[in-house]
Amino acid sequence: MLTKRIIPCLDIKNGRTVKGVNFVNLRDAGDPVELAKIYAKNGADELVFLDISATEERRKTLTKLVLDVAAQVNIPFTVGGGISSIEDVDALLKCGADKVSINSSAVKRPELINELSGKFGNQCIVVAIDAKQIDGTWKVHLVGGKVPTELDLFEWAKEVEERGAGEILFTSMDNDGTKDGFANQALAKLSSELNIPIIASGGAGNIQHFVDAFETGKADAALAASVFHFKEIEINDLKQKLRELSIPVRL
Repeated sequence: MLTKRIIPCLDIKNGRTVKGVNFVNLRDAGDPVELAKIYAKNGADELVFLDISATEERRKTLTKLVLDVAAQVNIPFTVGGGISSIEDVDALLKCGADKVSINSSAVKRPELINELSGKFGNQCIVVAIDAKQIDGTWKVHLVGGKVPTELDLFEWAKEVEERGAGEILFTSMDNDGTKDGFANQALAKLSSELNIPIIASGGAGNIQHFVDAFETGKADAALAASVFHFKEIEINDLKQKLRELSIPVRL
């Protein structure tokens, strides 16, 4: 059985790590390079770096910061934010990223997924999907959750897989930052309908929430930010507990 992955997320704004609730009310969470170094040392399986204002500010990802983080980590490192072309991905991979995450640009031009997967391989392409429930239906949102669309989460996820994405990073905007647990029903549906790995994001507040994401949500990986940044959960403690519950993890 494939091991379940624990992934800290560095949301970057103005060169600092930030964290909010429901995508707003951001507060400072520290230096991203120092945090990355700590997570790599303390048992994280991968690291995600999201330049959360790059799309809104219509600029490219902060490549210098990517270089600095890559120099400090020896685990797979995914970078997202403002990526919209083969050239963008090429530059980030040369800076040390192992994978890239695309979101708004994929919705605006879905063939970008095909292009990137064809050029770099699907193992390198993560499609992030931010969604919230509106009248009982999960709707995809863009530009850091600020722009609603009529796209259905599950239909878009299927198209993303068909176009060559290697993984989906699903963030429930309703759960984000609430520490009330992941959106496990939606996760379970995604996992049952797709053949590529699903990364759960949004809502981690305690160790049981990770257990539920893997057992109920059937997620392949779980991503979190504030509970790790503010040391509410230590990654090694989390993994030991998962191992005790017979959830396969790398220690």
